[in-house]
Amino acid sequence: MSLCPLALPFGVSVDMLVVFALVGLALVLFATEALPIDITAILVMVLLMVLEPWTQISAREGISGFSSPATITVLAMLILSTGISRTGVVQRLGNRLADFAGDDPFRQLAATVGVAGPVSGFINNTPVVAILVPVISDLAHEGKTSPSKLLIPLSFASMLGGMLTLIGTSTNILASDVAARLAEQPEYAGLGLREFSMFEFTLLGVVVLIIGIAYLMTIGYWLLPERVLPEDDYVEEYELQDYLTEVVVREDSPVAGMTVEDVGQETPLDFDILQIDRSGESFVEPLNRKTLRSGDLLKVRTDRTSLERLMDVDGLDLVGAITGDELEQEEEEQGLVEVIVPARSALVGETLASSTFRDRYDVNVLAFRSRGELVRERMDHTPLKVGDTLLVQATTGSLDRLSQNRDFIVAHEPEDPDYRTEKIPHAIAIIAGVIGFAAMPWGVLSGVPVLGALSGIPTFDIVTTALAGVVAMVLLGVLKPPEIYDSVDWNVIFLLAGVIPLGIAIEQTGGAELLGNAVASTDQFLPVIGVLWVFYVATALLTNVVSNNASVVLMIPVAVESAQQVGSNAFAFILAVMFAASTAFMTPVGYQTNLFVYGPGGYKFRDFFRVGAPLQLLLSFVTVGGIAVLWGL
Repeated sequence: MSLCPLALPFGVSVDMLVVFALVGLALVLFATEALPIDITAILVMVLLMVLEPWTQISAREGISGFSSPATITVLAMLILSTGISRTGVVQRLGNRLADFAGDDPFRQLAATVGVAGPVSGFINNTPVVAILVPVISDLAHEGKTSPSKLLIPLSFASMLGGMLTLIGTSTNILASDVAARLAEQPEYAGLGLREFSMFEFTLLGVVVLIIGIAYLMTIGYWLLPERVLPEDDYVEEYELQDYLTEVVVREDSPVAGMTVEDVGQETPLDFDILQIDRSGESFVEPLNRKTLRSGDLLKVRTDRTSLERLMDVDGLDLVGAITGDELEQEEEEQGLVEVIVPARSALVGETLASSTFRDRYDVNVLAFRSRGELVRERMDHTPLKVGDTLLVQATTGSLDRLSQNRDFIVAHEPEDPDYRTEKIPHAIAIIAGVIGFAAMPWGVLSGVPVLGALSGIPTFDIVTTALAGVVAMVLLGVLKPPEIYDSVDWNVIFLLAGVIPLGIAIEQTGGAELLGNAVASTDQFLPVIGVLWVFYVATALLTNVVSNNASVVLMIPVAVESAQQVGSNAFAFILAVMFAASTAFMTPVGYQTNLFVYGPGGYKFRDFFRVGAPLQLLLSFVTVGGIAVLWGL
């Protein structure tokens, strides 16, 4: 009960104002990324419990998100997706289609969306994109096609495919959980609310996927820019011509006799020594302990101002600029590759300096893209964000180690991938079992003579079958026990745990009812299908700014209230919100998969709006119309 039963206009209470203020704080922090999204979610959780007299969220309700079936199911599905990726089955499928595509741009695009879409219906779509980014990047470069023409379609197709089944995306699982929780509330009795079955919305998902793919292969392909030209090397792509140069250590140079590490510490300038050439021999990583000698030829990354100061202070003579070919010498087994920082990475929020990146991974960072902008100066002190793409120079061994590290997505397939291909049948059988046992209505088999005995098998929830699948993967060797913990994107788990009680607070304080009544009032000049469309568009706009999971938690209670007020099908409104929240096309920050392709595609922020806005508008009509036809209003 509120401590301040103050009368406010429009039926607003102090409780509602407090909760709305927390919602506003969460949205601002999600949109600005002032804090990591998981920390924002935990902050909101704590505030809900501290302000219990107004939010009506007890400590037990505040931490209920951790025990929510949705949270546990998402956790299990992330582990299962990792098991699938460890076998290499998705990579193999992508490579087979890449062989089919060759250097034909249309076939390359068809292969990209043809793999990402259907596969994302059965494996969480975020890991699917992480797996396929290097496959598609290699396909583009080998086929002389701009990666920019393929990577946004990869992300968009994975989102579309995620709507094929309940387990395609965490958003679907969370929406099902919220619907089931609302169904238990007395005020929503008789509205037909329920948790989703495995293939509840598959038919509509197939329609949306087909229309979305048709758009991506026609209008979308035409709208996509060629930000990264296939003939460009990385030096040109990252505009490094003025930042890479060669210098010689003079005999009178004070750096002669010093180690590379000492030079870096004693010279407060923005530069990195990438390679040392000495008497016909070249040295790359690790260089920190290498002692410089007079006559050494150094390949250096620096800006012009720092270079002039280096030459004056440290006795270095300028020789000339470096080309991309000089940085990629096969005889030295070194090369350039892009490395993406995923949400689960321990580097998020760190800098290259604070994480001792170069020493830890034996690589040189030449530049990186952050939110579409190139960063070359003061790189060591620029905080890393989710989706940042680093251009690194490293040996083959270092790149192989990076590709096996959960902190990175390497946009190039390793030469000798360490997949457990012998476990492919086991992994596929486990996923089929997880889906089959959760989807099968065993009770209907009682009328089938041969299968009647199976009718006694109990019906299993997806959370039960998913956890059983995790155990099976470990027992059968698809995953090793320590890999279970590394498989989980803990920021997603904490996000879910934090936003679920926020949704409960909106319901319990009457905020959902207030907003629902406000939206429902539009039925005075809009038909019911128009109100449904308004919810789709509002959810889509919100999701493109903040987390898709947060959008579902905030919008579904309001949608149900609105449906109740206009006397419409509440289940239809939930589906509209869920589909809109799972397809955030207009910004790179609306969905994790967009961030994964942001850097490797060389995209600008506006590219996502240019391609995604027409698709979002098209699917708003297709989805709302499909819901009206299949479920009625």
